[in-house]
Amino acid sequence: MKLLTVRKNDAGQRLDKFLLKAVKAMPPSLMYKSIRTKKIKVNRKRAEIGQLLQEGDTVQLFLSDELFGGSSRDADRLRHITPSFSVVYEDENLLLCDKPAGLPVHSDDKEDTYTLITQIKAYLLRRGEYDPDKEQSFAPALCNRIDRNTAGIVIAAKNAAALRELNALIRDRKITKKYLCAVHGSLKERSGVLTGYLLKDSASNTVTVFRKPVKGSKSIRTGYTVLEEREGLSLIEAELFTGRTHQIRAHFASIGHPLLGDGKYGVNREDRKAGLTAQALYSYYLRFDEGELFSYLVGREFTVPAESIWFVRRFFKGGNTDA
Repeated sequence: MKLLTVRKNDAGQRLDKFLLKAVKAMPPSLMYKSIRTKKIKVNRKRAEIGQLLQEGDTVQLFLSDELFGGSSRDADRLRHITPSFSVVYEDENLLLCDKPAGLPVHSDDKEDTYTLITQIKAYLLRRGEYDPDKEQSFAPALCNRIDRNTAGIVIAAKNAAALRELNALIRDRKITKKYLCAVHGSLKERSGVLTGYLLKDSASNTVTVFRKPVKGSKSIRTGYTVLEEREGLSLIEAELFTGRTHQIRAHFASIGHPLLGDGKYGVNREDRKAGLTAQALYSYYLRFDEGELFSYLVGREFTVPAESIWFVRRFFKGGNTDA
């Protein structure tokens, strides 16, 4: 018999979700069968698949010891990883990191080890804030994501309570995020809200923006303000009122103003000749508008200085990016 005690970072989860993380070698089919046949109990009583666990609960597993042999968590591997991000802000609950372009946020078919989330785990391990061998079901997690070749602020939760609230705040759009981007050409209006309908092609990982709805499309709204124009380029502050895949890149390309350096949605032979290998897009601003656990951050603004952003520094004088 194996006994698991529900800790602070485990609490608030359904029993089945907890077990899938805590006992990775156990097939889901075996887990569900064992709950039904009372080989898995909570507080020595019959368990329900969807019951919510509380801190201090005990989970008894009358299962083969082979399921608990060894750990998939590899602290030694993390100790050899050097973080490449910079810290915008952190406290005991969250970390705001400035991700460089070229670094994927999660594992993909090109990279499995040197990702942002792996670097964050390595960073917290070194600081004594995370030990994978002492956690049963929680690991530091990202609450938002940006493309591999987009740089800027990404939010990471350091504990389970923070993760739940941050995910809710982002889902309910209670955290304001703004982006700086450089596009080709001059927009007719200095500010406005672009609207359209976005259709995603998962096979090619691309999206298409239409003026009218088409089957399978989703409506999109992108706010923007032109901050500066120089030598055929416009520096823009953009805000997403809907959060869709590649929304900023595809939306501006659809109106004839593709992002500088964007090889997916722009015709950028000249950009490549100029040595540009990433789109000129930066998640540079974040503000907490509400929060319970994060009430102490409500109204706080966090920014990456515009003058430190590569395309602002290279192509513009800086503009008024205080908006």
